[in-house]
Amino acid sequence: MNVYDSARMADVLAPVGYEATEDPDAADLVILNTCHIREKAAEKVYSELGRLRSKSADLAAKNRPAPMVAVAGCVAQAEGAEILRRAPNVDFVVGPQSYHSLPDLVARAAPRFETATRRRLSDIIETDFPAESKFDHLPPTVAQGPSAFLTVQEGCDKFCAFCVVPYTRGAEYSRSVDDVISEARILVERGAREITLLGQNVNAYHGIPSGDGKEGLAGLIRSMADIDGLKRIRYTTSHPTDMSAALISAHAEVPALMPYLHLPVQSGSDQVLSRMNRRHSSADYLAVVDGLRRAKPDIALSSDFIVGHPGETEEAFEQTLALIREVGFAQAYSFKYSPRPGTPAADADDQISKSDKSERLERLQELLNEQQMSFNQRSVGAVLPVLFDRPGKQPHQIAGRSPHMQAVHLDCADGAEADSLFGTISDVKIVSAHANSLKARLVAAEPMLSAQAFREPANA
Repeated sequence: MNVYDSARMADVLAPVGYEATEDPDAADLVILNTCHIREKAAEKVYSELGRLRSKSADLAAKNRPAPMVAVAGCVAQAEGAEILRRAPNVDFVVGPQSYHSLPDLVARAAPRFETATRRRLSDIIETDFPAESKFDHLPPTVAQGPSAFLTVQEGCDKFCAFCVVPYTRGAEYSRSVDDVISEARILVERGAREITLLGQNVNAYHGIPSGDGKEGLAGLIRSMADIDGLKRIRYTTSHPTDMSAALISAHAEVPALMPYLHLPVQSGSDQVLSRMNRRHSSADYLAVVDGLRRAKPDIALSSDFIVGHPGETEEAFEQTLALIREVGFAQAYSFKYSPRPGTPAADADDQISKSDKSERLERLQELLNEQQMSFNQRSVGAVLPVLFDRPGKQPHQIAGRSPHMQAVHLDCADGAEADSLFGTISDVKIVSAHANSLKARLVAAEPMLSAQAFREPANA
């Protein structure tokens, strides 16, 4: 979502004369778009601000103007005044619901840039939740590329005990179906073949204020599938309690909906899930997984896991490992619990020691890495349609994603061949598997393997 938001910030600033630069030294304005979900992510902001402050001091010594510096996103929302206190080189702070006001904020901050050395004239903090949606004030997107992000839902009403999202992104809000379809059409016109629908709790999408307000994510996906030129649809991130029967059925019935789903469970222990206020049990999660696999036998699943949440015993941790073995994940994201200020879990008395969290995370990641490697290895020999959307790391190499979200690399004969494949969905044969990617070669016309070729018992 921060990638999407950053692109929209560029859209907002373009009419007032700003364009993106790959050269930081050439920048007149630097915006750090931030995440507050973990302590490490938040602390990176202050580290980067320190680096920018040092660079500004060097410029001032040469009597050259330093760039304007802004902090946006969820750290800005949570720590607005604290950012200005800790980092006096920050010129303004803007929350994730207010970045449509960037041109005004830049104009308000501009007077202080009349000299190379300057002082803050006043604190500029824009972190209120506006009555009107920011989407009502954003210009048409100018983003281009074969694979695009599209925010359809923001905020969360779940209030998990460990999570700051309800406080930094606010209550759940869904864009209208008409607005989403309109933006999707623009993205496709500008070259998108795949669109990933975004939301903090995307499968809670309800389509208000379009129509009668009953349009769920499944209905939106079906409407998007009718857009000419849109070949692939994905969505993230989902909550297990909002996986409706209609959405599960869409995985079976909408060919453009890719056979991959990120469905965070966080823990396999019902005791810990209750402490997390997740509103579902491990059995509930497994029932959703079973329904998805009956609807789409080759669906690949990924998840999030938090290790060392307050109150997690060794037995509870073993229950998480047991759930992982039962489900079998294509990939996953796992983290040590990080107390976030203002959340209920941060004040719990039964915090887990750093050493226990580190030891458990190592064991959990070892199992998850084994499953991911096994999933990738089962793709060797398969012919898969890959959307090539970016250059590879090696000369004459192009990279893309399989339907199951695996990174696929293809070595081309020369740059011209790589350029010709960019933006296409091309059949490739997987020749080798690695921990985080697949290696492929281009094929002319080889038969596709059946979906069942990718399925093994979860406990195999």
